[in-house]
Amino acid sequence: MQPGLETLDYTFPGTRPAGTFTPVLVGVVGSGNLEVLLEPAAGNDCRVHIETSARGFSAIWAAVVQDFHARHALAGVQVSIHDMGATPAVVSLRLDQAAQELQP
Repeated sequence: MQPGLETLDYTFPGTRPAGTFTPVLVGVVGSGNLEVLLEPAAGNDCRVHIETSARGFSAIWAAVVQDFHARHALAGVQVSIHDMGATPAVVSLRLDQAAQELQP
């Protein structure tokens, strides 16, 4: 396996428009943690971009972001995740925290 960050990208059709919002940042990049950034995006998709130091876990990442999208179905959102080895439970927690910030 090559050293460095692994980059993963996912796109989901959204059904819950996020509307206009200022970018949302939760978490801190650090050992065993991550940050999640939500930004408005054109269109009705939810795009997820992941940069992770934990290489070789794409199947787990896919399951976590699919579960997040099943719960929130955000539309018009770009999700950026910068990970330093967070567990799937921490990833889900941070994603939910960020989505909660979009509640009116």
